[in-house]
Amino acid sequence: MSEQKIGRVVVLLGAPGAGKGTQAAILSERLGLAHVATGDLFRAAVRDKTPLGVIAKGYMDRGELVPDQVTIDMLLERLGSPDAAGGILLDGFPRNTVQAEVLDMALADRGASVEAAPYIEVPEAELVARLGGRWICRAAGHPYHEVTKPPVKPGVCDIDGSELYQRDDDKPATVQARLRQQLGALEQVVGYYRNAGVLKTVDGSRGIDQVSSDLLSVLSAR
Repeated sequence: MSEQKIGRVVVLLGAPGAGKGTQAAILSERLGLAHVATGDLFRAAVRDKTPLGVIAKGYMDRGELVPDQVTIDMLLERLGSPDAAGGILLDGFPRNTVQAEVLDMALADRGASVEAAPYIEVPEAELVARLGGRWICRAAGHPYHEVTKPPVKPGVCDIDGSELYQRDDDKPATVQARLRQQLGALEQVVGYYRNAGVLKTVDGSRGIDQVSSDLLSVLSAR
């Protein structure tokens, strides 16, 4: 049985805090591509208790990383969905060169390849400031940010008046340590697509609208 054909394939790259999720939503809508985010795949598979979701949940419940093969199998299932025929924008995959190589093979089986890998580049210091400034309210988890979305009254939620607190994961020291681990793998993936001749770098330290414009510009130069 032949595999379903896939249209245009774009891999969006960026570190945590680079605004990748925001830009992925904008790009997928503007370009008419199916937004395929691995985080969403995991949540849906676990929620629906699919065979792969049950396996993934076991690792997640133990606080372990889900193995590459499980992630890859979930993605391959997603590539078989009808909307993938019109093209896809991958968000959060591949996370390492092994995944990138398997993706290339899976796409080749479907008569496709990665057309472009736009990379939203942001200096590490700015990433730490973005990620380390997040606060949430205790009552309902309403999000705030010290720079981009501060509350009217410091330490108090504008909506329900509850106390704002910072999760351990969002504290600057923790953020920096986690980032350095993730940036190493990201650099390998960036290098992989640079060598493949499809990397397109944009300045992610600019405003959201400008970054969107820059991304659309590099993606229109086909």
